[in-house]
Amino acid sequence: MISKKFTGILAATLLMGTILAACGGKETTKTSSEGNKEKEKPSYTFRLADNQPPDYPTVLGDKKFAELVEERTEGRIKIEVYPSAQLGDEKSVLEQVQLGAIEFTRINSSPLAEFNNQFTPLGLPYVFESEDHLWNFLNGDMGTKLLDGLEQSKMKGLAYYDSGSRSFYSTKPLKGVEDLEGQKIRVQQSKINIDFMAALGASATPMPYGEVFSALQTGIIDGAENNLPSLDSSNHYQEAKNLILDHHQRIPEVLLISKVAWDKLDADDQKIIKQAALDSVETQRAEWDKYEERSEKKLKDAGVTFTEVKDIKPWTEAVKSMNAEYAKEFKEVMDAIEEARP
Repeated sequence: MISKKFTGILAATLLMGTILAACGGKETTKTSSEGNKEKEKPSYTFRLADNQPPDYPTVLGDKKFAELVEERTEGRIKIEVYPSAQLGDEKSVLEQVQLGAIEFTRINSSPLAEFNNQFTPLGLPYVFESEDHLWNFLNGDMGTKLLDGLEQSKMKGLAYYDSGSRSFYSTKPLKGVEDLEGQKIRVQQSKINIDFMAALGASATPMPYGEVFSALQTGIIDGAENNLPSLDSSNHYQEAKNLILDHHQRIPEVLLISKVAWDKLDADDQKIIKQAALDSVETQRAEWDKYEERSEKKLKDAGVTFTEVKDIKPWTEAVKSMNAEYAKEFKEVMDAIEEARP
């Protein structure tokens, strides 16, 4: 009869073997021409989680990153991309990244403010006047500092990906800022977004993204806000056919690696991983531009009314005092945002 103690030891051994197999850090040896054995660098198979579908620009960026890493390490480091939230939702994936159970993820920068509050100002309305303004900031010293500041939370930021700009859409007409008065607008759960709606005279209605379509159908909300590809892919445009392009937020995505996985790599491999992430941005941004163009055509063909905001001043005036309050707490970041203005 097998003892309980032996069974426990066997189970623990099998579990450890599974963990090691997942990490994939296997060292091999090779024999030189003189017949001496030389130690080769370890090989790894890592996982990268993304909650978007396979053809989404962030996933295409993920795949380019994985391709560059495999190519530059001659197949020694492989990164398997798992789209469509196959490895879990953003919150559970982040927890696993911190533990090292998942090595990489791509996530919107908004939730990262929970781990490094210096990300908070990136979500303030109208702080970035254009795409160029945003990328001047992200590619500057403060953008790098924000990514590095995640290390205290057992993560390391590698690069920023594009997420376009967010605008309002509604079942009711939207011709100017005054039309948002009294409308029930779905927002992500955050103090900034709730304060933002109050500043515009709208009623903030936080709810999970997956509930927005039915809430538009039933009149629980009048509208929501997001980028064009999301308005398209979510089918929200079938109910909310009024879009006003105020571009109130330009919140980037972030490609992350677990600090546990990062610390296993030697300096050369760390450099390869970091550079591959930065080099994948060009592909991701190009794919985003194409995706956004397709979405715009689809939405217009479906009868969505597009209204361009020609004078942004009434919008920025509405949030001026709100942004000033946040600026007191995040002066260094806000100063860097101002300096990045084209």
